[in-house]
Amino acid sequence: MKNIGQLMKQAQEMQAKMATMQEELANLTVEGHSGGSMITVTMNCKGEMRKIKIDPNLVNLEEIDILEDLIMAACNDAKAKAEARVSEEMAKITGGLKLPGGMQLPF
Repeated sequence: MKNIGQLMKQAQEMQAKMATMQEELANLTVEGHSGGSMITVTMNCKGEMRKIKIDPNLVNLEEIDILEDLIMAACNDAKAKAEARVSEEMAKITGGLKLPGGMQLPF
């Protein structure tokens, strides 16, 4: 069994790795698509929107509701991919460490 000093050292190392990972997440991007890629949203893995690209064929004032729905779907797709990427990166750092009852690491 590890002594408390070793556990504290490991916790400090994990904290440093998490700080580095948070910086890296701001630079990692994912794309979400909707409408057969007629709408593309790019966001970083911290959930910040970086770019929206709309196929010019979609711009029709009579179909603005469809355009708005497609943008929302693309945003949600990108956010889900960002959350999945964050989980993958966290698993690399924690090595599968299960945190007790509802405890979460800061983001």
